[in-house]
Amino acid sequence: MTRIAVAAPNRHAVDAAARACAAGGNAVDSALAAMTTAVATEPGMVTPLGGAFVSVWPAGGYPIVIDGNVEMPGRGRPSEAFGGGLRPLHIEYGGGVELFVGHGSVATPGSFAAFQEAHDRFGGIGWAEVLAPAIDVLRSGFVVGQASETYLCFVGGPIFGWDAETRRSHHRADGAPLRRGDVVRLPDLAASYEVIAQEGAAALYTGSLARAIVADMDARGGLLSAEDLAAYRPVVREPYRVTLGDWHVATNPPPSVGGVMLALMLGDLATRAGQGYDDVIDVQHRVLSYRAQVHDHSRDLEADGRLVLQTAARAGLEGLREVATGADQPSTSASTVHVSVVDAEGNACAITASAGYGSGVTTPGTGLVHNNALGEIELNRLGIHALPPGTRLASNMAPSVARTADGRVLSIGSPGADRITTALMQVINQGCLHGLDLQSAIDRPRVHVSIVDGQGVVEFEEDPEVIAAVQRSPLPSRGHGERSMFFGGVGAAYRREDGVLEAAGDPRREAATGVF
Repeated sequence: MTRIAVAAPNRHAVDAAARACAAGGNAVDSALAAMTTAVATEPGMVTPLGGAFVSVWPAGGYPIVIDGNVEMPGRGRPSEAFGGGLRPLHIEYGGGVELFVGHGSVATPGSFAAFQEAHDRFGGIGWAEVLAPAIDVLRSGFVVGQASETYLCFVGGPIFGWDAETRRSHHRADGAPLRRGDVVRLPDLAASYEVIAQEGAAALYTGSLARAIVADMDARGGLLSAEDLAAYRPVVREPYRVTLGDWHVATNPPPSVGGVMLALMLGDLATRAGQGYDDVIDVQHRVLSYRAQVHDHSRDLEADGRLVLQTAARAGLEGLREVATGADQPSTSASTVHVSVVDAEGNACAITASAGYGSGVTTPGTGLVHNNALGEIELNRLGIHALPPGTRLASNMAPSVARTADGRVLSIGSPGADRITTALMQVINQGCLHGLDLQSAIDRPRVHVSIVDGQGVVEFEEDPEVIAAVQRSPLPSRGHGERSMFFGGVGAAYRREDGVLEAAGDPRREAATGVF
């Protein structure tokens, strides 16, 4: 049995990784076991029917990214269906957000297609063994964590209360949203997982679960069709690679937005002598202003992403279009989870999954809750339902893997919407360029430059060094206390050059880690 280090959103996911490892699994099996458990045991935060990216760097091989992000649906639907099935909402989460939920907000899910692809390529144990821990905990009961409680306090009624099926799985018997420490059993979802374990991910795309999903969409004004599910394929991509000192970092390539922004920020930060908070603020402002003005409105994310990376490689951030004003970029969904695993053999796997804010839609009898990726305004800048069916949506997710010539291996990622890239930028910079130990790099105070009505605003955790840099910056600022979930939840697993394994989680969220 190989040994693993794992960082995951909760103890149930860590235990699932340990169980896969004990069964003979490698880093990929363990990461998949952890993530398939996490997406089922973080109610409100994420669901199995979202999008995901799986980054793998096998020992002795080349890194790849498996793109399982959501797609625009609508194949075979009449023109009058577009624009329907949407419930507009305003929620107070993130300082106030406008969004849409309902059946018309559901994009074609890709998570399980990507998970199956990763298992088929790299798995060392059976697919059913990977899913067994999740099935068991869904039947026996799991404990609701801090992140779910925090989110459901904001949106339990507006998003997860309007649909009867969804309300039952996200609320107590007295009608109040689930709270930290509540024990939840989801037998319908366990049964669906058993079908997926027996039939593979195809159950969700062409099998009995797909038929149940489509029947509900047909009846209630959804765009997602049988043709959309049958046509979905995960895409295997070559990651974008950045050299940082001794480290070779592989991250999510275009059409992902998150990987592009992370690469731009890391690449420029590595050329600076100081690399302190003044530099961090300046780099973030330049890159995220560019994104808000240009990249968020792209009609071809893959082509534009590669163009901006080539431009920055040639001329640095000065080569990007300078912007003084830009489009408003509201706070984006934090409904994301991440798992990082490395094993003693030197394999690394990082998985980030998201379901947006959640649609509030549960397919009756299945326990399967859907994403609301079509209802996230910041992911649909060209208009709700405006993209052609089959188009991959934008994503902030940036699961990353890295290694050095002397045998060090890193798997890292974060939830947190547009704070994913700024959190990873700061942690990777401190760990890979400054040599800070993993936990200390994650614990350090963070800053994030939001672009609001075209104006950069420095969001920051209150610390003397940070405050001094913020005061030197010409940008307005807003403090979030000493430590805030707003700044993501980085999880990392690490193999030292001597083979010792380590894992570190983020105290900003209820993270769990383990070495087995």
